[in-house]
Amino acid sequence: MKKKVNLPNFSIEKKLLAKNFKKIAGVDEVGRGTLAGPVIACAAILPSAVPTIKKEFVNDSKKLSAKKRMESFEWLRNWCIDYAIGSSSAEEIDVYGIVYSVKQAMIRAVNNLSIKPDHLIIDALKLEKLNIAQTSIPKADEKSESVASASILAKVSRDNLMIKLHEEYSDYDFISNKGYGTKNHLLALKKIGPCKIHRKTFAKVND
Repeated sequence: MKKKVNLPNFSIEKKLLAKNFKKIAGVDEVGRGTLAGPVIACAAILPSAVPTIKKEFVNDSKKLSAKKRMESFEWLRNWCIDYAIGSSSAEEIDVYGIVYSVKQAMIRAVNNLSIKPDHLIIDALKLEKLNIAQTSIPKADEKSESVASASILAKVSRDNLMIKLHEEYSDYDFISNKGYGTKNHLLALKKIGPCKIHRKTFAKVND
């Protein structure tokens, strides 16, 4: 018997639509815990609930295989009413800290949207600098289809960036680890030290 998977749904969005909010953006980030590269955020506005045939393609990005994430990414790019990416660099993270930098990446993603949203659903955080109504929910990428979609778009965008950065910094195997602290990545750090895109304030980078 196939185990039932609890997927995100559109119930949070429906409650907000019932309150007359019309342009609801889900916001999420990836790369918070990596040792190298930027933190990437995405804001995504969906046209409706995800069609039944695509339900299993929209989930917390960490729960999807790389192949399914890419398929979902390609579909979401065309299906979303609007989506935008924002980032904070490793240098910013070292200067301002990870929480501030995550918020800045999210703010940039929202500001990069072509359509201005009137409500945001955000994974755990509150963006005080934005004058937009917000709903902050822990693990929102597991509950809201809008946030799960943003999670996938952010994850694949960041993975693609790290693959490109691998060409410049091939010693660290970013093509495989995407900046996370894998065994090979940590061995490279011990052997040759950090590169320009490493987060110098993170403990494992300078161990």
